[in-house]
Amino acid sequence: TAMLESPLNDPSATLNFYQQQLLKEQKRHAPKEYLYVKLIQAKEYMDKHYGSPINLEQIADAAFLSKYHFIRWFKRAYGITPKQYLTTIRIAQAKRLLQSNVSVIEVCGQVGFESQGSFTNLFKKMTGHTPSDYQRTQKSNFE
Repeated sequence: TAMLESPLNDPSATLNFYQQQLLKEQKRHAPKEYLYVKLIQAKEYMDKHYGSPINLEQIADAAFLSKYHFIRWFKRAYGITPKQYLTTIRIAQAKRLLQSNVSVIEVCGQVGFESQGSFTNLFKKMTGHTPSDYQRTQKSNFE
């Protein structure tokens, strides 16, 4: 009869076998922990680079994940897509800059938009006001 393969026949195989078992258990009990670390890295990347024209590939690369895997896991973790998160950061920063009387065209560039038209449309969609109207409203509130 053939001898059954056992990790006990070879000490290095035994260690390998138990390392694999430990890894299986870790994955079973905390399968997503390493992903959350990567997602936090990506979120921090967006927080730091929102003013640059970054794209999803760059953000996913910062997390060392494929673009589609990254989008799926980010949405599960944060409840919004990476693009929605980046847009939210950019609009919040734009509001802050507009309140400090920075021109709309300067704000557009400082928060990572390449087109003033797309910035204005998105800002209006998210706030209900154009950037100029928002800035005017903020000025009148302080006068």
